[in-house]
Amino acid sequence: MMKSESQENKSPSQLIDARIKELGDWRGKMLSRLRTLVKEADPEVIEEWKWRGVPTWYHDGIVCTGETYKSVVKMTFAKGAALKDPSGLFNSSLGGNTRRAIDFHEGEKIDEKALKTLVRAAVTLNKSKAKS
Repeated sequence: MMKSESQENKSPSQLIDARIKELGDWRGKMLSRLRTLVKEADPEVIEEWKWRGVPTWYHDGIVCTGETYKSVVKMTFAKGAALKDPSGLFNSSLGGNTRRAIDFHEGEKIDEKALKTLVRAAVTLNKSKAKS
């Protein structure tokens, strides 16, 4: 069976589980923790598997993605430029008009409270745009 065929039979959540397991290092642990925090911040969030295999969380639109690279796990907020970030979590993709991202490096601590607040703010923004 080809890889694409086996992926077609799996739910987005199963594909994200597989990605975390496949990474098998700090990136998998970081992605798993970020995923848990997103779900804790918004229990109604929907998981999707987009593009070339990017975990994506939705609630009335894209909330954020969880991309894994060689030396970083990147959490990109689709409408991050419109969000207040009083804790200064955004540290990547700062030049654009729409997105903002947080790059997490190996051994880095997550400000869990601030991250959950940011996720909730993104959901609130999506809900307000959905009603417009």
